[in-house]
Amino acid sequence: MFGAVVVAVVALDQASKQWAANNLEGRDPINVLGTFIQFTLHFNPGAAFGTAAGYTVLLSLIAIAVCVGIAFMAKRLRDPIWAISLGLFLGGALGNLIDRVFRDPGFLRGHVVDFINYNGWFVGNVADIALTLAAIMMVVRSWQGVGVDGSSEPPAGHSHHEK
Repeated sequence: MFGAVVVAVVALDQASKQWAANNLEGRDPINVLGTFIQFTLHFNPGAAFGTAAGYTVLLSLIAIAVCVGIAFMAKRLRDPIWAISLGLFLGGALGNLIDRVFRDPGFLRGHVVDFINYNGWFVGNVADIALTLAAIMMVVRSWQGVGVDGSSEPPAGHSHHEK
C-alpha cells in the first residue's frame, strides 16, 4: 500500500504540474471554486509560502535526507494508516524534489511548480496537498498512540491503568 500511494502521488503531482506549465503560462487565473480556488502558474524557488527562497540547495538536500529516512522506515510499516500517511509524505516530498532537481534554473536549485491558488493566501500543488494530509494523519495517529509497526501505546495523557 505504501508504494502504491507514493507512485500515485508522484504521478498525479508531476502530471498536474506538466499540465499547469503547458497551459497556464501567461493566462488569467482559471476559477475553480469561484475566486476561492484558482489555477494560476507560479515557480517557487523556496519552501512553503515562498519562504527560504535563497536556500533551494539546502532544501533539496534536506528533502533527499527525509526521503531516504522514510524509505528506511517503510520496512517497519505494519499499520495501514501509517503506510498511507508516510506514502503521502514521501510522494509529496519526491514530487517537489523532482522539480528542484530537474527544473530551471538548475540541478538542486530548480523552482517548484505551484498552481493551486487558495484565494491569495498561498499557491501550492498536489505534492503540497499530500504533505499536508500526511502531516495531519501522522499527528492524529501519534496522538492515538499507534506506532508505525502497529504497536499500541495509550493516547497522550492516559495510562493503561485508567478505566
